[in-house]
Amino acid sequence: MVSPEFSLSMFSPMAKPRNRSFWCLSDSFLYCGGVFLAILLVCSFWSFFTPTLNFSSAITDPSSAVSCKESGFGVNLKSDPKDLTFYDDPELSYSIEKPVKNWDEKRKQWLNHHPSFAAGASERIVVVTGSQPKPCKNPIGDHLLLRSFKNKVDYCRIHGYDIFYNNLLLHPKMGSYWAKLPVVKAAMLTHPEAEWIWWVDSDALFTDMEFKLPLQRYKNHNLVVHGWPELIYDKKSWTSLNAGVFLIRNCQWSMDLIETWSNMGPISKDYKKWGEIQRSTFKDKLFPESDDQTALIYLLYKHKEKYYDHIYLEGEFYFEGYWVEIFGRYENTTEMYLAIERGAAELRRRHAEKVSEQYGAFREEYLKSAGNGKGSWRRPLITHFTGCQPCNGDHNKMYDGESCWNGMVKALNFADNQVLRKYGFIHPDLLDSSIVSEVPFDYPADEGPW
Repeated sequence: MVSPEFSLSMFSPMAKPRNRSFWCLSDSFLYCGGVFLAILLVCSFWSFFTPTLNFSSAITDPSSAVSCKESGFGVNLKSDPKDLTFYDDPELSYSIEKPVKNWDEKRKQWLNHHPSFAAGASERIVVVTGSQPKPCKNPIGDHLLLRSFKNKVDYCRIHGYDIFYNNLLLHPKMGSYWAKLPVVKAAMLTHPEAEWIWWVDSDALFTDMEFKLPLQRYKNHNLVVHGWPELIYDKKSWTSLNAGVFLIRNCQWSMDLIETWSNMGPISKDYKKWGEIQRSTFKDKLFPESDDQTALIYLLYKHKEKYYDHIYLEGEFYFEGYWVEIFGRYENTTEMYLAIERGAAELRRRHAEKVSEQYGAFREEYLKSAGNGKGSWRRPLITHFTGCQPCNGDHNKMYDGESCWNGMVKALNFADNQVLRKYGFIHPDLLDSSIVSEVPFDYPADEGPW
């Protein structure tokens, strides 16, 4: 369409003749327009003959932009539809004493209403840990617990896991080693987006920060725990597995297990009787009270047909490892890993912490001869300081207190070095947490900070 101004000047008999200044101005516009057109033509030919020149990086495609509502993992954290879910049921209880039914269906429904969480749900893990409500009696106990929590936070950050730390008794009767079960049940209800809840005791420390659980191995199981079938069924030992670290699937089977398991604890009117049954069944049990570990072993032993096929007894690597047989090997393990890196430039390469899992996968090729478990020089996934009681200090009398505390410090610094190195520093002495050294560019091919 022609503009009114243009129409008026061209065809109206009332139009005034253009003066010289007007013509000069028009000529200027024409000149500038020609120059601009010439520049466009030059740029067009330039981009045609030099395809590496690219201005597209300065243009943002709205369709490819990440929504501000989404987290870095592509889940929508700001959307909770009005559709009714199990959370709207007034009968829902997080209490360990009130069972949850139809959990698989309820969780599936929640995921259907929150589709951004459904993608990747099968590998989503929430790590749960905790400690007692009161300050520690051991003078260095609170410091050790703080560093223990930092250790777990570091591991979770590297692998993209959420973590929940609890320091309260969610049931007044379920104290000590039984305190974990109310927390785990509550975490399952609170995190329907997660397929797995990973309980890790406060005295259990991650000591291989790159290693990722082989979840595909557990696809047909609902509970993973470090244990040995022959010690359960042949030796009938109360140490045939360790319940201080376990991975449990967020499903109805697990809800039912927790209900049965808990009813062998202090909330049961038969609590004392269960202690007697456990001691009569497992002769090496050292104390009379019913405990969570022996209770789980009892269920596996007495009801094998019901539980064994659903519980994976992990013995191929240190899902959790006994600290006494591990902590003296940290220096040798460190040297063995450095020896690998001296011949593998891809492992020495500096990289962002977010891509650490890739370097863990690279490293596996060089660890085939390392073995697993006792006698191996592979980093243990978790070093478990069972019997050390870092908070109250009442360690098992078979250990010297200093060996417990020094062992924990070594384990913490051994793990911390794997994290700190990505930030450019390292502890040269595993027993001295206060000193760090800067890491050379091509460490360890360069002279190290030792």
